[in-house]
Amino acid sequence: MRLEGARMDIIKKLWTARKLILVVMIPLSLLPLPLIHPCSESSCAYVLIVTAVYWVSEAVPLGAAALVPAFLYPLFGVLKSSEVASEYFKDTTLLLMGVICLAASIEKWNLHKRIALRMVMIAGAKPGMLVLGFMCCTVFLSMWLSNTSTTAMVMPIAEAVLQQLICTGIADSLDDSVTVDTQEEDSEKEENHKPINNELELMNYKDNEQHEVCILREGPISIPAPPKKPKIRRDSLYPTKRDHMICKCLSLSITYAATIGGLITITGTSTNLIFAEQFNNRYPEAKVINFGTWFIFSLPIALIMLVLTWLWLHFLFLGCNFKETCSLSKKRKTRREILSEKRIHEEYEKLGPISYPEVVTGVFFILMTVLWFTREPGFVPGWTSLFEKKGYRTDATVSVLLGFLLFLIPARKPWPSAFSSKSTGDDEDEEDDPLAPMITWKDFQRLMPWEIVILVGGGYALAAGCKVSGLSMWIGRQLEPMSGLAPWAVTLLTCLLVSAVTEFASNPATLTVFLPILSALSETLQINPLQTLIPATMCVSFGVMLPVGNPPNAIVFSYGHVQISDMVKAGFGVNLIGVFVVMLAILTWGEPLFGLSEFPTWAVMRNVTGNL
Repeated sequence: MRLEGARMDIIKKLWTARKLILVVMIPLSLLPLPLIHPCSESSCAYVLIVTAVYWVSEAVPLGAAALVPAFLYPLFGVLKSSEVASEYFKDTTLLLMGVICLAASIEKWNLHKRIALRMVMIAGAKPGMLVLGFMCCTVFLSMWLSNTSTTAMVMPIAEAVLQQLICTGIADSLDDSVTVDTQEEDSEKEENHKPINNELELMNYKDNEQHEVCILREGPISIPAPPKKPKIRRDSLYPTKRDHMICKCLSLSITYAATIGGLITITGTSTNLIFAEQFNNRYPEAKVINFGTWFIFSLPIALIMLVLTWLWLHFLFLGCNFKETCSLSKKRKTRREILSEKRIHEEYEKLGPISYPEVVTGVFFILMTVLWFTREPGFVPGWTSLFEKKGYRTDATVSVLLGFLLFLIPARKPWPSAFSSKSTGDDEDEEDDPLAPMITWKDFQRLMPWEIVILVGGGYALAAGCKVSGLSMWIGRQLEPMSGLAPWAVTLLTCLLVSAVTEFASNPATLTVFLPILSALSETLQINPLQTLIPATMCVSFGVMLPVGNPPNAIVFSYGHVQISDMVKAGFGVNLIGVFVVMLAILTWGEPLFGLSEFPTWAVMRNVTGNL
């Protein structure tokens, strides 16, 4: 018994220290690779494998693991320390910083909440339309904010609506019990005294309980008094199974919509930024990826995925009766729908009239988008053609400029008499400073994901090491047996592989590991690199089956409405929908947009240079 107890203690201690053991043992066990074969390729492979294992296992924080190339590359003679350091701060870092400035202003002045509530008010309180309304506003916000921030912003609004739904369901169960008891006790007096009894009951509840009463045009008066023993399901906190299904459907729809919205813009998610920077670094002659081309390609993908995901969730949790759950008619509304709409309107009224800072933030939001689109639209000269020197201005230039101005523009309007209403945009913490800016450095610092910046920089450093050492070309030669596959088959295998791996590893880490391999594969097979890189970038965001797949999943799971089995079941369908839509896009409108039908000259030049 003592031996068994000692063994169990040892096992528990080893399990507790599993991450530390992994951090130490992985580098030591792989050390013979660069020692037995002392060359640049083996040294780079050693650094790549160690970093990838740290990322996938999350034995150390992602940002800390991204610093591994910063000291191992110089130690093994792959890259100089100054060369590695230059990879950790790129153009996309400045782009992200400017966008975070705008996101900080949007969150600080509650513009996101106004947009979300307005869209939900338009959609109505019918379950199907309510889910669709929340999905639409989440997709729109996620285009410009991070998926995690968007989910964290929208979920409290959705939770307030769901709690109203649950409370109304409990009250409805009391109404049913009161109606039954009344019919049993006063069956003889029902015909003659029903209006009087209802009126007396109503006065009683008004005097003693002080509860709200909702009177419908047709039907009996309902009295929402909380019962001593409400008739709810014994095995659940939800009044009915249907209420629980609505809560599941709405909760999962928000995390999926945040993922879909992040696909639309280059700045929508960190994986898009990783792809853009690594692609532009590897193929500097390719001028095909910018904000406009990415938006044109990904917007139809997002719209199709939005509709199909909504249909899938509706079928899974609400059934196929779309006429009942999605009717826009105002003639027939249930009591809970009326109260839910009332709750949403109350939340919107709390925001008050639109404030001056919200107007400024909205103007900057529109201005940034317009300047991104018109920089180099392709079919007409952009505003960069007004400058003599070409190639100096990028999307990051616009982003940082407008973000910098938000630190200067006062949050109080300079013309207090211009509007009849009083200024409501002043922050309570800004005291009486009339020149307090739209955002402060604390606002920016609170939202700036420095871990993602370092993680992206580590990916750039790994890619640079693979290029300089020749490891990427060696990997490409090992993949030559796949040359017999059709391009669409290679793309499909890429989508399925990346979608499976990203369920268990972080999205940025997965993409950072796969991008150099897929680039080398595309060059070896003589197919356009974009035909594998873009689908991989899209599908790496489809880690939606588990709470650990991405942070939005974890946020939604923490509210307690869904179980892991629900996420797996719903996420599997969303994953298949995503792969199908991405394949459809890359084989249809993606082909003429990016010229995928032929091996491009910029890839040929890169391939020749690599071989030399």
